[in-house]
Amino acid sequence: MFTGIVQEVGRVISAQSGSLVIAADKVLKGIELGASIAVNGACLTVTRFNSSSFSVDVMPETLKRTNLGIISAGDVVNLERPMALGGELGGHLVQGHVDGTSRIAAITPAGDSMVMTFEAPPEIMRYAVEKGFISVDGISLTIAERGTSYFRVSVVDYTRKYTNLGVRKVGDVVNLEVDIIAKYVEQFTQAGGKGITAEFLKEHGF
Repeated sequence: MFTGIVQEVGRVISAQSGSLVIAADKVLKGIELGASIAVNGACLTVTRFNSSSFSVDVMPETLKRTNLGIISAGDVVNLERPMALGGELGGHLVQGHVDGTSRIAAITPAGDSMVMTFEAPPEIMRYAVEKGFISVDGISLTIAERGTSYFRVSVVDYTRKYTNLGVRKVGDVVNLEVDIIAKYVEQFTQAGGKGITAEFLKEHGF
C-alpha cells in the first residue's frame, strides 16, 4: 500500500520489452530483492539493484494498462516505496493498481501553482468526485472540478518541482488510480450487487 506522496523522481536508464532500469537514490536505501516500488503509480517488484539503480520486470497487462509501455530512456518517473504499517498517511490510500490512463488536456498557470485538466474515460469519471482523491502517475491529488469527461486539479509549486508533473506537457499520457473507497461504496450500493465477494477482493489485490 502506498500514500501517493512521491519520494523521488527517477530517470529511466533503459526501457526494453518487459523490463525497466531506473536510476534512483532515496528509494534504494534499505532495498531488498523482491521489494515493491511504485513507478508512476504502478506497483512493481525489484528484480535487481545496485547503489545507483534498480530493475523491474513489467508484465504485458501492466504495459497495456499503464504508460510504462511508452516510456523510454531519459524519461523521468515518480517513485514511492510502500508505507510502513503505522507510518504517516500524508496523501490517501493508493494500491499501486492503475485503473487506466489519461491525456493532459490543458495546463494553466495560477500564481505559484498550476491547474491541470485531464481527459478521462467513463470508467474513471464514475469514481471522480469534487474534493475527492485521485492518483495521477502515483501522486495523490484532490479533484477541484469535474465534468462528464474531464477533471481538474491544482498542483502546488512543491509538487511541480518534486514530481514529474513539472515536465509534463499537454498531450502526455499519465496513469490514473481512483480512490478504492469509491469502488467499495459502489459495490455495496449498486442495484442487484452481491456486496464484497471473493472475486472482488482478488481483483483488487486482497
